Amino acid sequence: MKVLVVLCALFALSEGFTRIPLQKGKKMRELLREKGLLEDFLKEHHYDISTKYARSSGSQGVSEPLLNYFDTAYYGTIYIGTPPQEFTVVFDTGSSNLWVPSIICQSPACQNHQRFDPSKSSTYQSAGTNISILYDTGSMDGVVGSDTVLVSSIIDTNQQLALSTSEPGDFFTYTSFDGVLGLAYPDAAVGGLTPVFDNMMNQNLVQQDVFSVYLSKDQTGSAVIWGGIDESYCTGPIHWIPVSYQSYWQISIDSIIVNGKVIACESGCQAIVDTGTTLLVGSSPDVSSIQKVIGAIPVPYGLNKVNCNDIPSMPDVIFVMNGIQFPLPPSAYTEQDGQGDCCSIFQETESYLWILGDVFIREYYSVFDRKNNRVGLAKSV
Repeated sequence: MKVLVVLCALFALSEGFTRIPLQKGKKMRELLREKGLLEDFLKEHHYDISTKYARSSGSQGVSEPLLNYFDTAYYGTIYIGTPPQEFTVVFDTGSSNLWVPSIICQSPACQNHQRFDPSKSSTYQSAGTNISILYDTGSMDGVVGSDTVLVSSIIDTNQQLALSTSEPGDFFTYTSFDGVLGLAYPDAAVGGLTPVFDNMMNQNLVQQDVFSVYLSKDQTGSAVIWGGIDESYCTGPIHWIPVSYQSYWQISIDSIIVNGKVIACESGCQAIVDTGTTLLVGSSPDVSSIQKVIGAIPVPYGLNKVNCNDIPSMPDVIFVMNGIQFPLPPSAYTEQDGQGDCCSIFQETESYLWILGDVFIREYYSVFDRKNNRVGLAKSV
């Protein structure tokens, strides 16, 4: 998971989960506090995740509602234990472990979130082993166990999970969610733990070995659909792209085109479709080429500024995958703040992997097919 958080609207790039280096800017909460806006902002934008936001999917699968936290993270509610204890988690296709804070964790990050108390669950079983999960911008150390996990209406029994006993650093203190529920392949699971969706498949809890994700631009309306595809979230056909490596949801990009010319990934490149990343992330040479063509100029805090007046006439950036073109309009790859400044939200990395994060997934309803090991993309409504 690599929640890269773009805060053009707050004049800086915030830290997040990531495998790649980030410019160290101030966090959203710090900036709002400095401006005297934090208290009023949180009062105005406090939302309850509950079944009142859920859609009825019927034979199309079971729908889990998500909340959009300022376009930086999408998270939903799960319940762990008997009786159930409630947690908010990011459903992350860029990692494979389920973890939440433990009651014995004294880190500020844990104190600021819901914590699981194993002694209050009659179904919890300790594995007697430890686990460490490292992110470039944070980490967790914890213990391994298993318990019943309720996801939407799905009762996932004997689910392996991690409980953090320490969360060093500042990042997790400021996240809007308690933990992470990874949805990548078992190969990416730290400690060899069975991912949640694999356990669902093994117990025949889903109608199909597939889940899909719709990310809305609004605070509510986003969803994960377990075991099915809800075509009301998309227009036109679903285009299928084979998974090229079964660890993350990795696929091949043929090329990236702007104004009819190939400007990046000229010989092809690899990408992961990642609900746990906010931005579009690519290799430095490729992103540099894109920034130049769209007219983005580097400015402090790792941002690339564009002229707001130029946005309507800026070109689409087209990702070609499995022979199909997937255009991103300038409205998707730029961000405007309240002061009239605009920026590109492409981000550079030294990795060879492109990361198609929430910016991309908001444009394309994404289907993750474990049975056929492929990713489906269709234009979102």
